[in-house]
Amino acid sequence: MTWTVAPEPYDSPVAVALWRAYYTEVSDRWYLLHEGHRTDPRELERGIAAGAGLAPPRGRLLVARYAGEPAGSAGFRLLDGGTAELTRVFLYEGMRGKGGAALLVRAAEDAARAPGATRMILDTRGDLVEARALYARLGYAETEPHNGDPYAEHWFARQLG
Repeated sequence: MTWTVAPEPYDSPVAVALWRAYYTEVSDRWYLLHEGHRTDPRELERGIAAGAGLAPPRGRLLVARYAGEPAGSAGFRLLDGGTAELTRVFLYEGMRGKGGAALLVRAAEDAARAPGATRMILDTRGDLVEARALYARLGYAETEPHNGDPYAEHWFARQLG
C-alpha cells in the first residue's frame, strides 16, 4: 500500500470529516482527562470552523491518502515572513504506525517553504505523548512558549533548511 499527500481545500467534505475526527479525539481526550465529560458540540463546531486559516496564500491544508483513501491531515499557517505554524496533524486511528504522520509533517514543511517560511513552530499538550515523540524524532526542539493558547503545554520549533 502507498501513501500520497496533496493539498485539499480546508472546507472540502474530506477535510471536514478529518477535522471532525481530529477535534473529537483530541478535545474529548482533554475534557475527559480534566473535566470528566466529552466536548460540547458547539465547541467542536467552532474548532472545525477555525480551519479557514489554512487557506492559500498564507496557509495550506494537506491530506494524506493511504491506498487512495483519506487517512490524515496536516496544515500550516504563515505567521510572518519567515515563520509558519504546523497544525492539525492527525491520522485516523487505523492508519497510525504506517509512516503517514512523518510524511505529513515533512510535506507541510515543504509546502511552508514555498511562501518563504524558514522556521516551523507548533504547540501541543502533555497528554498527547505520541505527538511530542513524533516532533522530537523529526528534529523539533522544545522551546519557550510562543503563544497563549490555554490548551498548549509544550512548544516546539525547527529550522527549515
